Amino acid sequence: MARQRTGGFTLVELVMVLVLIGVLAVFAVPRMLDLTAWRLRAFADTLQAEAASMQRRALAQRRPITASFSANGVLFSDASGTLSRLDCPAAASPCLAETGTRTATFNAANSGRTTTSTGSALQLSIGSGSALRRLQLEVETGLIRPAP
Repeated sequence: MARQRTGGFTLVELVMVLVLIGVLAVFAVPRMLDLTAWRLRAFADTLQAEAASMQRRALAQRRPITASFSANGVLFSDASGTLSRLDCPAAASPCLAETGTRTATFNAANSGRTTTSTGSALQLSIGSGSALRRLQLEVETGLIRPAP
């Protein structure tokens, strides 16, 4: 007599699936739901785009524009006042590792050059917790790029 096998899963297979789901729930899901790293990445990308925009504006309008970097964000201003403000994400504030306010002036003295308060390239560390991204504002060009 041949024994017929019915379709379905064995108890061992079901237990293995439950163990894998448990491992995913413990390790993978919290990382996927933590949006802080994504928000900081968006902040860094917006900072790069806004700085490039302000640099072009300074050159086109032939006037200096100053970027002030503090722990809670960046403020772009000129002689007439505030032009733009870029605040850190609420979930990751403060997001810039700054002890004080540092500045960069685009089109300083109408020379087309960028000067910084440190006299050299500004190192910007954007991060909160384990998410960290390092950027560098070049002193001659005024461009922000990933730090080496």
